[in-house]
Amino acid sequence: MNLALLLPDIPRRRGASLPQLDYALLTAFVTLASIGLVMVASASMPVAERLGFGVFHFPLRQSVYLLMGLLLGLGILRIPLAWWQRSSLLSVLLAIGLLAAVLLPGVGVEVNGSTRWINLGVFRLQVSEPAKLLVMIYLAGYLVRHGEEVRESAAGFMKPLGLLAIAALLLLMEPDFGATVVMMTTALVMMFVAGVRLWKFAALILLTGMAFAVLAVASPYRLERLTTFLNPWADPFNSGFQLTQSLIAIGRGEWLGVGLGASIQKLFYLPEAHTDFVFAVLAEEMGLIGVLVLLGLYAFIIFRTYSIAAVAERGGNLFAAYLAYGIGTWIGLQAVINIGVNTGLLPTKGLTLPLMSYGGSSMLVSCMAVAILLRIDYETRCTVENVSATGTEPARRRRRRAT
Repeated sequence: MNLALLLPDIPRRRGASLPQLDYALLTAFVTLASIGLVMVASASMPVAERLGFGVFHFPLRQSVYLLMGLLLGLGILRIPLAWWQRSSLLSVLLAIGLLAAVLLPGVGVEVNGSTRWINLGVFRLQVSEPAKLLVMIYLAGYLVRHGEEVRESAAGFMKPLGLLAIAALLLLMEPDFGATVVMMTTALVMMFVAGVRLWKFAALILLTGMAFAVLAVASPYRLERLTTFLNPWADPFNSGFQLTQSLIAIGRGEWLGVGLGASIQKLFYLPEAHTDFVFAVLAEEMGLIGVLVLLGLYAFIIFRTYSIAAVAERGGNLFAAYLAYGIGTWIGLQAVINIGVNTGLLPTKGLTLPLMSYGGSSMLVSCMAVAILLRIDYETRCTVENVSATGTEPARRRRRRAT
């Protein structure tokens, strides 16, 4: 592939070996998205038929979302990381603006008692998805600018969490408890890798745990979700219905599955089969082998993302490192939570399985995150190989020192 078409700032050195995109990481993402498209097609046919749509309604829409995401990702790939770093404060303000806008009467769209979407005409934007990525961009930039203060003082540690607390409060008002947990946990991991001492986390986790406990007890539906997963068979036709049907689906898959398209649980037994519980349908149709392949893909993506972050950190590009750590944590944590919900290890959270579940917002933001990761890897390779690509912050510093 001619990278000059994708990266206009690629260095030109006659006869030299130039940095390449991480095709292994890109292949893993494409494979995961392709499996997701197949599983959305399989899981959504009964739902589409019941709603009066064509049987391929949801996979066709998912294909459009994936195509839009790829085009958006190509655009994101051309943006230097230095631009994201300069725009980090604007990112968190935009995130808070989106989270606040969805709560305005006439703006937010309510579905199943939650107001999480803004109707854009073409599709409904679930604002928590871009908000999580925007918050990571902000925090990565803040840790670069004020890293010493964050590491050394309690006040410095709490300052960035103030804006994150506003975003978390707005998420809880939607309500979106799962997205709040993912966003705050990812932020804490990013601060940990930036060198914040463990005692600060202990105090914060204690306070946060107490706050979440109060929120759970104060809301009957949250308390029901938290307690149902402990014994879903106590009320299998009411509060435990989703989980029991998911466990039945996973159990039917055994080693090799019942075959692609042959799931029984997706036939109006398993709610949200093409979104929150697409993993259960995959386990039923593809068996343990399919599950292991899926877990292997996620494990490789997380390992590769953390490796990119570690190389960027050693190369002095801390913004890229912190952002890569955040993206890897976000993808891994959300996958673990979704799979944990499907298998009864965690309470129901309503989180999608990244690049697998049906949904335009999740797919678009996931493609953006992939493009940013590829850009981080590209700029890191330029830095390590001492190639002065115009977008890299270390290259800018070298040019300033030279002048």
